[in-house]
Amino acid sequence: MQDTPPHADAHRHAAATMSFLPHNRHRDMTPSEFLRKLTSRYLLLHLLAMATAVTIAVMALGYGLDIYTHHGESIEIPDLQKKSFDEAQGLLHDLGLKAVVSDTGYVANLKPDCVLEQTPAAGDKVKTGHVVYLIVNATHTPTITVPDIIDNSSLREAMAKLSAMGFKLTQPRFVEGEKDWVVGLTVDGRHVNAGDKVSVNDFITIEAGNGQVEYSDDIDIIDASPLEDGIIIEEGGGADDFQEVTEPPAGGDALE
Repeated sequence: MQDTPPHADAHRHAAATMSFLPHNRHRDMTPSEFLRKLTSRYLLLHLLAMATAVTIAVMALGYGLDIYTHHGESIEIPDLQKKSFDEAQGLLHDLGLKAVVSDTGYVANLKPDCVLEQTPAAGDKVKTGHVVYLIVNATHTPTITVPDIIDNSSLREAMAKLSAMGFKLTQPRFVEGEKDWVVGLTVDGRHVNAGDKVSVNDFITIEAGNGQVEYSDDIDIIDASPLEDGIIIEEGGGADDFQEVTEPPAGGDALE
């Protein structure tokens, strides 16, 4: 048997391998083929499905936002002033609104717990769930702390300070003491001191000095007139006579 050359086997193997490759592997797609694939029914159905899904998602998002933000709703705030808090809270609840007490005030001629102010104001437009803040009348009379002005300020300073703090003042009462100097405070006839609580409805009276000072202790007035020459006052109350010597006696006698 005649031996086959090695290079012949290599050629046969390469030819067999090339026979299994597709004939159009290296052929470029023509424009007509590309347009035909682009406009194929399968691709158009996929694109239509994607567009439908996006449209539905956008519509659902918009609808959800409208529900969450109450888009298009408009509720008019009612006038709540001078109504009791319970009544105001009930009215707001029926409208889908919330009532919150933000502060208290005091008006003497109005009932306790009635509405003094509201925010937003009556007539404003809001949405469901909005909070309306209320200021209600205090149930108890407020008090003010007495400042430290007794024996610490003049009448003018005390009146200005008490008025600025909200105290109601009567005409001042003048007593013996340094002129226009505050010596005391009274409410309904009783004395009050710094730190005491006084109702805003009570009147406070300032006691100030009238410039007249009363001496409670007896004072002995000593006559400062000069004593007569030659008189010495002793403890026992008696007086001794003596002679003032201005020069030595005649004859040089010594005094006994």
